[in-house]
Amino acid sequence: MTDDIVAALAGPGWGVFDDFLSRDETAALRAEGERLRAAGRFHRAGVGRGKAALRDDIRGDEVCWIEPGVAGAASDALLARFESLRLEINRALMLGLFDAELHYARYAPGAGYRRHLDRFRNDDRRTLTLIVYLNIGWRPQHGGQLRFWPSTDQAVLEIPPRGGALVAFLSDRFWHEVAPARHERWSVTGWYRRR
Repeated sequence: MTDDIVAALAGPGWGVFDDFLSRDETAALRAEGERLRAAGRFHRAGVGRGKAALRDDIRGDEVCWIEPGVAGAASDALLARFESLRLEINRALMLGLFDAELHYARYAPGAGYRRHLDRFRNDDRRTLTLIVYLNIGWRPQHGGQLRFWPSTDQAVLEIPPRGGALVAFLSDRFWHEVAPARHERWSVTGWYRRR
């Protein structure tokens, strides 16, 4: 699958990859996220850098940042897999990706995240966005699609947040939003950064 990811990034700059994680890997990550949330490790996500503002009109998720050796075995395995992917992308595309920042994201029913880019205006380190969905058995009527604009002359795509799927795209090029869901919606979202 790594070759497919590299080809998609070299071509249109984005791709959706079903079955990036197995059902067992997906379930383990979801269970780990739920344990962290029960332990009080999640907080409301804000908008902007530094002292991020809480803006329910823009985003309604709660997050828990993932640090190696802290969250658990499932996230450590995902971090190792993402590190191998980072090295291969750098070898093939020379993007200069240096490190990654990742967090669990949980959207309560009704919560979403309005249209945005993943790169901050005054900081261009975020280069590649990665989203892995943790929603086993997700159905279209559950909502929560990732609305994704591949270009200004193409219609918006609606990508369902199906468990195990990976969405990868260049952070500064693609507008996207999270449509409100009718069920809890979970993911691990992160960014490869350059220096």
